[in-house]
Amino acid sequence: MKIKKGDEVVVISGKYKGVKGKVLEARPSESRVVVEGVNRHKWHIKPTQEQPGHIVDREAPVHVSNVALIDPKTKKATRAGYKMEGDKKVRISRKSGAEI
Repeated sequence: MKIKKGDEVVVISGKYKGVKGKVLEARPSESRVVVEGVNRHKWHIKPTQEQPGHIVDREAPVHVSNVALIDPKTKKATRAGYKMEGDKKVRISRKSGAEI
């Protein structure tokens, strides 16, 4: 999975198409990411001895195929690639070649 926590992404399909946000969490084993402000749902939290029950509004994960990285130069959706710089492997933008 080429999308990591902290990356700026844009949703390319579904109800939130066109929405830009930051990746809050990446789940490579599930091929899913949690994007800030995208796919918000309400969770009902059971009461405990420390706190009463309440409702939490937070982001649910979306499939990684529904988001694309934002190119740092053009600020548009791009695919990610890899390039070796010496002995270090870095991610690059496929459109502009800029390092992500």
